[in-house]
Amino acid sequence: MKPRIEIIKDKKLLGKQLKMSLAENKTLDLWQSFMQQKKEINNLVDSNLYSIQVYDTSLNFKDFSPQVVFTKWAAVEVKDYDAVPQAMEPFTLPGGTYAVFIHKGLASNFHKTMNYIYGIWLPQSDYILEQRPHFEKLGEKYKNNSEDSEEEVWIPIKAKI
Repeated sequence: MKPRIEIIKDKKLLGKQLKMSLAENKTLDLWQSFMQQKKEINNLVDSNLYSIQVYDTSLNFKDFSPQVVFTKWAAVEVKDYDAVPQAMEPFTLPGGTYAVFIHKGLASNFHKTMNYIYGIWLPQSDYILEQRPHFEKLGEKYKNNSEDSEEEVWIPIKAKI
């Protein structure tokens, strides 16, 4: 699984957020709440969905555990913040360099993709993690709870010095 390396500009997103950990995963609640209101957003850039993880700046991923609390967002990209539906918030996804991997299959196997990225690819690469949000882009090939599903996994990186 070889990533493509992409440099992106800041993205304007609208969505909802919840604090959670893997041990107390509230992803389903977050997405159900977001999707019920998504139709209220009138200035979409495209149909992609964004699942974003914002980690504390002091987190060392070598110490990551299921109890680590982070903020998760369910969001979409918008042209501007002129009309923010009630109970939603704007979020600016910072631009930068990302390694983009493709996760294929069920969400229940997502940990295998993450183990490869952080345990094998990253230590052997010419990159280190950069302190920016991590995210998944759920595009037209994403099919919830399907073996045929594909999603892009975006990992913030910078060159090793």
